[in-house]
Amino acid sequence: MHCLVTGGAGFVGSHLVDLLIEAGHRVSVFDNLSSGRRDFLSHHAEAVTLIEGDLLDLESISGAMDGIDIVYHLAANPDIRLGTSITDTDLKQGTVATYNVLEAMRLAGVEKIAFASSSVVYGEAEVMPTPEDYGPLFPISLYGASKLGSEALITSWVGTFGLQAWLFRFANIVGARGTHGVIFDFIHKLRADPTRLEVLGNGRQEKSYMEVRDCAAAMIHLIATTDKAVNCYNLGSNDTCSVRRIAEIVVEESGLANVSIEYTGGDRGWAGDVPKAMLDPSRMNAAGYNASFNSEGAVRHTTQILMQEIGLDE
Repeated sequence: MHCLVTGGAGFVGSHLVDLLIEAGHRVSVFDNLSSGRRDFLSHHAEAVTLIEGDLLDLESISGAMDGIDIVYHLAANPDIRLGTSITDTDLKQGTVATYNVLEAMRLAGVEKIAFASSSVVYGEAEVMPTPEDYGPLFPISLYGASKLGSEALITSWVGTFGLQAWLFRFANIVGARGTHGVIFDFIHKLRADPTRLEVLGNGRQEKSYMEVRDCAAAMIHLIATTDKAVNCYNLGSNDTCSVRRIAEIVVEESGLANVSIEYTGGDRGWAGDVPKAMLDPSRMNAAGYNASFNSEGAVRHTTQILMQEIGLDE
């Protein structure tokens, strides 16, 4: 198949491109490189077509749809916290961008879309582990609202124009090439001050984590093995890891002695942060995919890799 990956030069997108190429697919990437990096795709220089463009430009994304069999739509604002200060960020980079992808697909006759949604669409769920049929969905962040709005746009295109869709609600995705997130932040904080590590909140925030290649492989597996008009899956592990434990793992892997872990207090790291989230991945498991790392294993694996990439282990 000829796959178009929006955000394909980014963290999850570039790993997805790796696996699509390994599987023998033809891949085009559409990315504005605001958070993605060319070097994440440099090892595919001959195999991947990189189209530098902005999803807010309908003409630009429409021009990338020629001959495409399926769109993997991963492009979005990667920083949930940014929406608290620039409030239209997720509306534009999430919901409006998704509308443009769908409209470009409609105009070009492309009928399949896989969407990178998020566990934050569930808001502060009262049922944990949280299954895909939990509701009503009341996200508490602008990022979560944009993901839920994008899901609604996609299913409306399925119902109105006959598309087929896969909605993947990600746990916290971690791994090589990470450019943001709690592990990335902790490593940079220790690099700046090896004697202390500041943790936002009380450290009791607890979430599901999934290693990035596991996430990409799960997407490809589920698209190959499921065939409903709308296919909705949680992607995650069967457990959680607390922020306190992540801080301890980062300090352990750093090899630094006498690091003071200090907490700012409060039950969440920032406005819109969901203090506890645990996805139910049993639907994914039943479809034949199981994550190779649990949450703590994914965190430790990521810490080791990012310390090499960032240079803290030098």
